[in-house]
Amino acid sequence: MSTFVVVGLQYGDEGKGKITDVLSAKSDYVVRYQGGDNAGHTVYVGDEKFVLHLLPSGVLQCPGKCFIANGVVVNPKSFIKEINQIESKGLKTDHVFISRRAHVIMPYHILMDTYREEEKGGTEIGTTKKGIGPCYEDKIARVGIRMIDLLNPEILREKLEKNLKVKNAIFSKYFEKPTLDIDEIYEEFLAIGQQLKDRIVDTEVELNEAIQQGKNVLFEGAQALMLDIDFGTYPFVTSSSPSTGGVCAGAGVPPTALQNLIGVSKAYTTRVGNGPFPSELHDELGEHIRKVGHEFGATTGRPRRTGWLDLVSLKHACMINGINNLVITKLDVLTGITPLKVVTHYKTEDGKIIDYFTSSTHKLYHYEPIYEELEGWTEDITKVRSYEELPENAKKYIQFIENYLGINVYLVSVGPERSQNIIRKELF
Repeated sequence: MSTFVVVGLQYGDEGKGKITDVLSAKSDYVVRYQGGDNAGHTVYVGDEKFVLHLLPSGVLQCPGKCFIANGVVVNPKSFIKEINQIESKGLKTDHVFISRRAHVIMPYHILMDTYREEEKGGTEIGTTKKGIGPCYEDKIARVGIRMIDLLNPEILREKLEKNLKVKNAIFSKYFEKPTLDIDEIYEEFLAIGQQLKDRIVDTEVELNEAIQQGKNVLFEGAQALMLDIDFGTYPFVTSSSPSTGGVCAGAGVPPTALQNLIGVSKAYTTRVGNGPFPSELHDELGEHIRKVGHEFGATTGRPRRTGWLDLVSLKHACMINGINNLVITKLDVLTGITPLKVVTHYKTEDGKIIDYFTSSTHKLYHYEPIYEELEGWTEDITKVRSYEELPENAKKYIQFIENYLGINVYLVSVGPERSQNIIRKELF
């Protein structure tokens, strides 16, 4: 069997979509296993740019099937919009399917997300206001609506009545906002169910059969480990587990089936939204990295916060995920910057020097990053296609990362195009 998992190791936006797109060309299945349309994966096909939020990034190249698995929360309107976007370019989408068990993002989830974020005195998480968190809340509370429910009129009506009784009370009495009309929502989502009925399937059955048959199955995560609900900078996190462990619950496959665990990290660090960021740059250099790296959120358009590569948090992410293949993206963005800095330790409030990540988000705000300095390079590396051709200092930068983490870098990305990769070994 040949299984591959692509996960982010920082705060999202590491370039997972590009890596998944490249690997999907040889995959029989590409599977999204968590998150929702709060993700933003940018994929380039020639001069054509595709920004995918819900669909697997492998949809453009995968010769087999693409699954949105049970761990994903699905906004069916977003799904239909992305399908139409791709088909308008003359590309096929008849190989894309959704798990019957996947939960549906309803209009009240989006409103709940929005009202909470805008509430004065509330905790400003910096969400995308896509309804992701509230949908996962309903899933855990066992009142969620699943894709299979859209095909059952009686069940859909019953669940909507129970949900809107509570949600409308919150909207009117707590937020002092208008209530929602059940008939309008019911008719709309019943029609959506009919539109998507041929795409709603039992994905976990086919996936396990494919793994047993030795087919190439590529699992794609959204967001990243430092936004993991358990192991990220809580509460400034997403509402699911973007880890390799999340694959098992999010796609219905056993942990023994996972082989090639691929972690993706930028050559520096970025973050969208609020939360601690020890190595953040607030100066002209930070703005330079943002400009050169085009660091603006694919989903929100918000400017990303930028900073030096944090190897302490990266080691934490690699440990939790069990990464055995590392990808470094956007190495080209660092061209012309010298010296380069990487975080190797933190200094705590009481003066202690540590090299591990803390579970206390509050304390992390007050940690002082300790840097190692490395010499930069000035040569243009965007056309380099072999590791040996990289400038010596660029190779030293990669080697420093490998030595610190104890993991080999198998691919270095030096630009946004599919061809702008330095592949040091073939995984397929």
